[in-house]
Amino acid sequence: MSIDRALAEARAGLTRLKPHDAAQAVRAGALLVDTRPEYQRRVDGDIPGAIVIERNHLEWRLDPRSGARIPEAAHERIRWIVICDEGYSSSLAAASLRVIGLLHATDVVGGFQEWRAAGLPVTPGAVRPRLASYDLR
Repeated sequence: MSIDRALAEARAGLTRLKPHDAAQAVRAGALLVDTRPEYQRRVDGDIPGAIVIERNHLEWRLDPRSGARIPEAAHERIRWIVICDEGYSSSLAAASLRVIGLLHATDVVGGFQEWRAAGLPVTPGAVRPRLASYDLR
């Protein structure tokens, strides 16, 4: 199976949310989980109130049966909304959460980039680091 097919299958099982709908769901009690790596958050900023869990820890932190769970992972009925940078890995992550029994998990269409473009709250990140130039002669 190709990654494109895996992504399509993951998304087929989700009711994905546009950024404003995700923000509304959070106001109604859903929990937003930002899986972007630290370097992306440092450069682009953070979403106020989002729980930051990098992708490689996600299932262990959100599974209520896991000894490594976060305090917010109290039960399977929580509505987790996963956000990544552009809305691709978050779809795969949300589908994975559903596999482990978190059936209300979903993600944000377009990810953080669409969230920011929609004018939703973002805490500014650091200034983009200047890349060193290399003489490749």
